[in-house]
Amino acid sequence: MAEKFISDIHLENYAAQYETKKATFEDMIFMGGRKTLSLNGTWTYAVDQYDTCIRQKWHREAYVDHNGNTLPVDFSFEEWPEIELPCCFNTFAKEYLLYEGPMVFFKAFDFEKNGDEKVFLRIGAAAMLCRVFLNGEYIGMHRGASTPFFFDVSDLIRDNNRLLISVDSTRRPEQVPTENTDWFNYGGIFRDIEIVRVPKVYVKDFQIALVRDGQFNKIKVRVTLSEAVSGKAILTIVELGISETIDITDGKGEDIIAAMPELWSPENPKLYDATFSFGEDQVADRVGFREVRVEGRNIFLNGKPIFLKGISSHEESVAHGRALTDEERIENLKLAKELGCNFMRVAHYPHHENMAKLADELGLLLWEEIPVYWAIRFDRKETYLDAKNQFAELIARDFNRASVILWSVGNENADTDLRLAFMKGLADYAHEVDETRLVSAACLVDEAHNRIADRLADSLDVIGLNEYIGWYNPDFARLPQLFENSQPDKPVIITEFGADAMKGNRGSDQVKGTEEYQARIYRTQMETLLKIDYIKGMSPWILYDFRCPRRTSSIQKYYNRKGLLDETKTYRKPAFYVLQEYYRGR
Repeated sequence: MAEKFISDIHLENYAAQYETKKATFEDMIFMGGRKTLSLNGTWTYAVDQYDTCIRQKWHREAYVDHNGNTLPVDFSFEEWPEIELPCCFNTFAKEYLLYEGPMVFFKAFDFEKNGDEKVFLRIGAAAMLCRVFLNGEYIGMHRGASTPFFFDVSDLIRDNNRLLISVDSTRRPEQVPTENTDWFNYGGIFRDIEIVRVPKVYVKDFQIALVRDGQFNKIKVRVTLSEAVSGKAILTIVELGISETIDITDGKGEDIIAAMPELWSPENPKLYDATFSFGEDQVADRVGFREVRVEGRNIFLNGKPIFLKGISSHEESVAHGRALTDEERIENLKLAKELGCNFMRVAHYPHHENMAKLADELGLLLWEEIPVYWAIRFDRKETYLDAKNQFAELIARDFNRASVILWSVGNENADTDLRLAFMKGLADYAHEVDETRLVSAACLVDEAHNRIADRLADSLDVIGLNEYIGWYNPDFARLPQLFENSQPDKPVIITEFGADAMKGNRGSDQVKGTEEYQARIYRTQMETLLKIDYIKGMSPWILYDFRCPRRTSSIQKYYNRKGLLDETKTYRKPAFYVLQEYYRGR
């Protein structure tokens, strides 16, 4: 049988050889101020439904069987149709709308290397499993649809390059997120693709934040270099008169610097230009300084209690799927501002890093989340490591963003022993690596006893709570009783409530699915929630309607219609103005 064996036909576990060289958070590079070559733009592509690219090793650009015979190839990279990346392939052409699976992208590009510099390929996000090949070599893979990853291509890149990327959007039960979610599974490379140049010794990570001690007069800097070298580095913030020398020992440095920055807040989103230099490398960032902490049942921003007037949002548009433009991100933030929000929950996965940068500029506090969603394989070690890696990539990417005040470790997970250990591990990790933020999760109500009783709460700074009383549970009498039955010793954010309403579906406020019913839900919820002393914020579900294959009723038509706006964001439902009235009046 061995003589009759053809690997790409008979090898069942053909993908195992591509599980090596995994890109993780440990490969990440701080990007602020970096010189890059953008590879965005025109690529060629092929739908690869049977995963033939990795079965036949297309990256070799020849098909050689086990006997050394060269056979006809099943690809023609240069002659494939063209696509503009980044994009979601589901919105690229109508025939791909419901496609889930592998798609292969190819690009030839020129590059001129300078001396002994290091060169990396960075992909901002690719859903959900990505394998990368450069100049005939397999360079690595990444799991997770929403976080950036890097490959060192210093030894492979040349004057003329051929880059092949296989992206597989298949939903799998062991992945994060898992196969069953309440949003559309957009596939593709939907964030920036770029080549990053750095010196031989470079800054891998640069963190800067206000010391959380209630004094507002010290800045902490932490840095990691690519090599275990020692020397002197310089932090400069001209506007604060800072030009501080920082000692680097074995590739690491940390310092606390006296300073009196103007504090960042939604009302005053003050940012400073900071640069950090070591040897031949210099990085830069635009940073704000603020303090967020919890005391008892209160959340404090810059020493003052704050109520988080928020809204939840998916990363989606009709035209671009998850590949939003900056104009669309600004539109979302401005819509939240129009509502009267000071807070936004960007759910249920990491959104583009520009969302946090724009929130820094425009003045909105953010909850950022990883897709530990519903029935994750909590019993599987590899699934936990995947979730932890995605979380680590998110934290490393957005550590310096003043707008981000809450890390969330998941959403609506059953309170089992396996889930508790899984998510407690993530919460403990966040507390370990980031002392400047709060940690939360969107928990479920204990329906049997109508109370907040999730055991994960002991590991959280703030309890997030999803409750849909008035919609999935129609008995509004349960709402005040829920809070009477619950007496948490920490603040609660109502992370979700709401009701479906299709644009133009007018009628009685007693009939589910009408705009009037949705508006009544909002009035009744707000009248109750604002009376509960331990509720310190909310992010109702959701800013605008979004695509969802699970939603097939006559008022949904494959959309979740709980948006305050329709999917085009051109129509404001009456509930928009109800929430706006309460927020502006508080």
